[in-house]
Amino acid sequence: MNNKKTILLAAVALLVLAGVLAGIWYANRPQTDPGTKTITVEVLHGDGSTKSFTYTTTAEFLGEVILAEGLVKGEEGEYGLYILTVDGEDAVYEDDGAYWALYQNGEYATSGADTTPIQDGDVFRFEYTK
Repeated sequence: MNNKKTILLAAVALLVLAGVLAGIWYANRPQTDPGTKTITVEVLHGDGSTKSFTYTTTAEFLGEVILAEGLVKGEEGEYGLYILTVDGEDAVYEDDGAYWALYQNGEYATSGADTTPIQDGDVFRFEYTK
């Protein structure tokens, strides 16, 4: 009987913990900005050249904009959109360790492009990195 009681208490404790963690995530989730926004996306290519693109959009996440505009190509992976090509330039990690680093307002982005919320006036940068 004690064993059943211990299992029941452990199950209740796990449910409570899951609820607390869900609440913390919900309170700290990335906030989106509804309405029309104008953003800038800069691209720093492997040869050091840069290009800048300005988009006006009602999208709430960066991935929606850059995919719709054809600026990037990628594939859905375990962690979301894996960007392979930006502005026509491929970064193939398997070949030479190259990848596209994403920055938001000068800071290294802490989420992938498809889950990065956008605010009016944001400046994003894709940087070819080895």
